[in-house]
This record gives sequence, structure tokens and C-alpha cells, in this order.
Amino acid sequence: MDDIHFGRRLKTVLACAFLVAAIGAAPAANGQESSDVVIRGGAIFDGTSTAPVVGDVAIAGDKIVYVGPTAANPYRAKRIIDARGKIVAPGFIDPHTHAEEFLTGTDTAKRLNLPWLMQGVTTVFAGVDGYGQPDGRNEVGAFLDAVDRNPVGTNVAAYVGFGAVRQSVLGESDQAPAPAQLERMKAMVANGMCEGALGLSAGLFYAPQSFANREEVIALAREAGRRGGVYDTHQRDESSYGIGLMGSIAEAIEIGRAAGIPVHFAHLKALGVDVHGMAPQIVAAIDAARKAGLDVTADQYPWEASGSALEPALLPRWALADGREAMLARFDDAAALARIKTEMRENLRRRGGAQSVLLTEPGQPWTARRLAEMAEAWQTDAIDAALRIIRQSANGSPVVSFNMVEADIELLMKQPWVMTGSDGSDGHPRMYATYPQKYAKYVLDRKTIDLATFINGSTSRAADSFGLDRRGRLRAGHFADILVFDPDSYRPRADYVHPAVLSEGVDTLLVNGAVTVSDGKPTGIAAGRGLKQVPPAGTCAS
Repeated sequence: MDDIHFGRRLKTVLACAFLVAAIGAAPAANGQESSDVVIRGGAIFDGTSTAPVVGDVAIAGDKIVYVGPTAANPYRAKRIIDARGKIVAPGFIDPHTHAEEFLTGTDTAKRLNLPWLMQGVTTVFAGVDGYGQPDGRNEVGAFLDAVDRNPVGTNVAAYVGFGAVRQSVLGESDQAPAPAQLERMKAMVANGMCEGALGLSAGLFYAPQSFANREEVIALAREAGRRGGVYDTHQRDESSYGIGLMGSIAEAIEIGRAAGIPVHFAHLKALGVDVHGMAPQIVAAIDAARKAGLDVTADQYPWEASGSALEPALLPRWALADGREAMLARFDDAAALARIKTEMRENLRRRGGAQSVLLTEPGQPWTARRLAEMAEAWQTDAIDAALRIIRQSANGSPVVSFNMVEADIELLMKQPWVMTGSDGSDGHPRMYATYPQKYAKYVLDRKTIDLATFINGSTSRAADSFGLDRRGRLRAGHFADILVFDPDSYRPRADYVHPAVLSEGVDTLLVNGAVTVSDGKPTGIAAGRGLKQVPPAGTCAS
């Protein structure tokens, strides 16, 4: 951490404030009420604060019963957690994750969801990028019910996935749905919403979702909007692949306006050399839509590198139609391959070239090496090296691409409608370290935002945007999702070469009132719940 003195000054201020608060204070043990836990003497940021209040948070069962000065706390406690010199905040809410491997398995240790838990995250969203549960066979409901039957470490909310719905009806086809097929897809979205989904997620960048036209997306988004949902989008183009970054922003806003649904941009960014410096235009377009009455928000991760796979990053969309076997057949067709290579070279250029692409698939000869290195090792060019890797990686070929610039990252981070989101996925440190990375780099080091903005943008902003019931704030009556972290030692340990290393500095974490991290170590308690949204009355069949 480049500015550790900031953390030390903060701890000094907190210590002084604690002494001032303690002078003349009646001991909390004199209180007559009983609680299970009292977190005592920390600097409390309630999720909306601009400055902390030193005091106590009392918890009874799964709810907060008191937040305020120690002297006024009426609650005795079975357990007191000393938080002097530490930050007390709502548990972080991550609105965009790829945590399914932790949420759906039978391994109880993995279900603790430690990559997120050890960052201080108490709620994650699943089913993003259009890959959510697809239909009306109680799949959304069953997914969330399973979290309650076999708990995970964090709370979980989920989307209906546009891509999953489309594939269940049309497969990998690039064809538009017939009227009857579109009606089936609309019914699937409606059923998923009635089972508790947050809204409709889409990943129009990815085939076969990329084959959908705007009207098809609007038709499905309208079903989610009628039932109180959000349209969450990995937009069609974050760069210059097709309609361009600003064309894609405009498309998402038009989908929201036409469907009557709030729009949420996932992992908002300007990706690639052709669009660097365009953050002011992004901000202007979203501000204009908000001023015109459309509810538009976004999440962002604090990394200069994105995460994807070679196929969507480099291959033209037409080459991906009808699935992997059809793609490989095109590789074996000389005319098709020549066209594919031409388009791949342009896609690689916009991502910054072969040296900017880090290969992250584990257990391969190319693991943790740049695409340029593999081309040199194989004595071929970068495009042929990429094609060789794609052929050999039957389950995808994940990559990290260094394709963003700090000026864009920082400007987007400052916007009042942007919240923190990890987009956490294998092979990228954002899965294990997004929140401490943002704190260490952009609060302490670069001072892009202050501590309160960091906390509020990771808690209440997400809870309010997605309508999470009694989450995201430290307030009596709210669920006790509470984070206590050390301002000096809260830091990332994962990096691009070692992406799967747990973060440090979370002293205590409670999920629904249960202590899941204590003294910096997981307790093994899985207290997460499936969070089902309740559609407006009359929008679902009884």
C-alpha cells in the first residue's frame, strides 16, 4: 500500500474519537435489554454516512437492534466484539459475480464462498451476462431454495438469463424467433420473475445472444419490467467490435425506455485502444437518460484489465453460430478461415495486441503467459497461436486483457450512479480482491474517492438500486450483514499471475447475524440466504 500513513492517521483519529466518546459514558452493561452480539467502539459508516460515528452496533438474532453511541446503548450482550480503531460498515453487496461454482456444489467448504466472504462481501448476484436460470420449471425458485436448504457463506440473489432463455428455445442458432417461440421466451421470463428473480440479465456481446435484435430483447425485458425487475446488461459492444461503445450505450438505454424497465450496465468500461478516453461521453449519455426520467445505474471493477476468453475476445460472431462443432468446421474451411483470421487481427489490435493478452487457463503450457510469448515459443504468429489454443481448450480459453486506462476508470468511479462490482471469475484477481483493491488503490493511494464514497457505493447504492429488503445499511430493524475491517491491513493479495489468493484485513463479518469471519479467519459457518424479490401485486398468477 503506497499510502499506509493515511490508514495510520485514520486509526489515530478513531482512537481519539473513542476516548472522547468514552469520557463520562455509562457502561453499556448497565442496559436492561439483551442482545446476542455488540460490536463496540468502531468507526461506524452506516451505508449512507459522509463521516463515521464512533459507537456500538447491537444484534439480536438476524437483525440489528441498535446503532449509535456506546453511552446510549441499552443492550447487554452475550458476546462483545472490540472494534476500536476499526471500520464498521454494512456487508458489501456485489451485483455482478460468476460465483456459481461456489454456490451450487456439494462441497461445504467451497460453499462458504470464501473469495467474496474474505473481502467483506455478504451478498452476491448470480445469473449475470444472460446466463441465469431460464424458464418456468421453477428453476429460479429452485436455485434460491437450494441456498436455504444447503446454505452458502453469502446471501444470493439471481437473474433470469436472456441467453439461457434464448438457447432453450433456439439453441445456438443465429435466427430470430418465430412469433410462437417469442411467446414461449416471454413466458419463461415472466415465470422466472414470479419465482423471485431480480430481473433480466443479458450478455449481448456473447454468441448466440449477440444474434438477437433490439426488438427481441425489448419484448423479454418488458416482461421483467412489468414485474418490478431490472434489465442488467453486458452491453453489445464495450469497444469498437460492431455498433461501437456509444451505439451500444444508446441501445441499452433505448431497451430500457421502450420496455419500461430500469437499466443497469454491468462492468461499465471503455475497452480497447479505439475507445480510450471516452468515459466523459459515457457519463454524458447516462446522465442525459437519467435526467429524462430513466433509472440507469452501473457497476465497475477497479482493474485496468478485463477478463474474457479467446473465443469472444477475438473471433467474429458469425464464426460462433451454431456452437463449437460448427466453429471448428469453419476453421477447417480455407475460405472461412482466411476471413476469420482477418477479423481476428483487427480484434486483437483493438485489444492492444498480443502482448496485452494474458492467458489464464490453469494446467496448460500457456498458463500465465502472454499470447505474444506463446506465438514466439511456437514460432508462429499470434493469430495462429490463438487458434491453436482455442482448438485445444474444449471448455473455453480464459484470458485477461490489459485494455483500459486510468482516466476512464477514475471518472466512472466518481459517478453517483456507479457501484462496485467484481465480475469475479476464474483467472482474474477481481474474484478474490476487488473490494480491497478499490480501497487500497483508489481510496488510500490515488485518493480518487474517499472512504465514505467507497463504502456507500458498495452497500446502500446496490441495495437501493435493486430493491434488496433491509440490506445495505446499518440501521435498527435491518438484517445484520456487518463488516468490521482494519484500515491498515485491509488489502488485496491476489494479482494477475496469482489470481486465487484470499484478501486480508477483514477482522469480523456477520451474515444474517451469524459471525462468519472472526479475528480474520472464517468460522466455517454458512449463514447466507436466497433473496427472492417480490413482484408487484397482481403481476403474477396466484
